[in-house]
Amino acid sequence: MKNLAIFIYSLAGGGAERVVSILLQELKSEFDITLVLMNDTISFEIPKETKIIYLENSNPTENGLFKLVKLPYLGYKYKKLCQKNKIDTSLVFMNRPSYIAIFAKIFGLKAESIISERSTPSQIYAKNTLTSKANRFLIRNLYPKADKIITNSQGNRDDLIENFQIPPSKTVTIYNPFDIEKIESLSKEDVEGIDFSKFTFISVGRVDEGKNHQMIIEAFSKLKSENMQLIILGEGDLKQSLHVKIEEYNLTSKVFLLGFDANPYRYMSKSDCFVFASRFEGFPNVLVEAMACGLPVISTNCKSGPAEILKDGILIDVDDKKAMIEAMRDTITNTALRESLHVKSLKRAKEFDKEKIIKQFIYTCKL
Repeated sequence: MKNLAIFIYSLAGGGAERVVSILLQELKSEFDITLVLMNDTISFEIPKETKIIYLENSNPTENGLFKLVKLPYLGYKYKKLCQKNKIDTSLVFMNRPSYIAIFAKIFGLKAESIISERSTPSQIYAKNTLTSKANRFLIRNLYPKADKIITNSQGNRDDLIENFQIPPSKTVTIYNPFDIEKIESLSKEDVEGIDFSKFTFISVGRVDEGKNHQMIIEAFSKLKSENMQLIILGEGDLKQSLHVKIEEYNLTSKVFLLGFDANPYRYMSKSDCFVFASRFEGFPNVLVEAMACGLPVISTNCKSGPAEILKDGILIDVDDKKAMIEAMRDTITNTALRESLHVKSLKRAKEFDKEKIIKQFIYTCKL
């Protein structure tokens, strides 16, 4: 049995972290797995027998320049860690761990080095800041040294090839795996304190500029219906400013910021429509999860992800508030549309079931 290291910054709430939690369960019969973390936050259920090693006890707020300078040192540490644990294959998630893993390869690590790009770098690092410039430089110069790069959407793969000159032969697209059966089971749990007899829009994701929850709130404020509500699940830097926006629109009795919940499915299954206004994505897990709960989905057609995921659903342009208002209004008034999308969502979600996707990860990690 091969020794596999799965390396990610932490298992805090997020899409890549959720994928890793699934892989830990599904790959344990195929590999002897070591989970490597840089922070001890674990928000997802993982197998009790999982071997965990911390590369360091990282502070999420530490200086960006210090993080950059430390990369070679951490790369050397990761090399020694993999050698000590006789790692055959290193599977890495997120940008910073990927940089570290490739430095380990530069320093002589012989293990197969597989990194997984979960976003669209040209969009995320588009600004002319030092941080963005540094990340663009590192991706362009380090990523080609990996043995294989897994992207979780074709759009991400195209971005690496077209904007970072990554050789196509080094890339493979593997969609994120989902435990559809578990989602369906968890979706049946009760939710207290919320009246779901009202028409309920729901959005799930980090509360930051990229997810653009502000546009959803602004669109919701224009619908002028008493018997409806909007639920937003997620934590982030803009939570307080969204509270201010909600008060400004006099929506405190209709819009609820409920923070992170490890089981968002119990809210989704009782809601009427999922809304998503992201400006950029890699592969937005929440769209598949919402479909698995039978929800009609309204989503922005951002650079990568939604168009590939939503064969049926409502796609609008990024930052198009008018289109968002019209789409939300249509889902309220058009019962036939909602029922049609409900059926199609359930069918489409099954195409991302873990059984099919895990086989692709196993094949790639055993090459």
